[in-house]
Amino acid sequence: MTRLLLTGALSLCLLLLAGCMSAPPLPEPVVIVTGCPVVTRCSLLPAAPHSNEGLSDDSDYLLSAWAECAAQVDAVYQHQQQQPRADP
Repeated sequence: MTRLLLTGALSLCLLLLAGCMSAPPLPEPVVIVTGCPVVTRCSLLPAAPHSNEGLSDDSDYLLSAWAECAAQVDAVYQHQQQQPRADP
């Protein structure tokens, strides 16, 4: 009986000591991005230039507006190219 008690107490002590060990660090969470970048409608303001200077300003505005729209399209295209393709 004493030997059984001693074995039980020793097992309990070892079990408690095992709980004092530090746990391994948790892995970093993986960030998953879903969806496409936010895109707004490409719009151009109406223009009615009355002089060459107005026409030049309108041309500059149009070029910058189209460049901004193209940048949005490029962002969506790049996002779609980075996504793995599902086989149909």
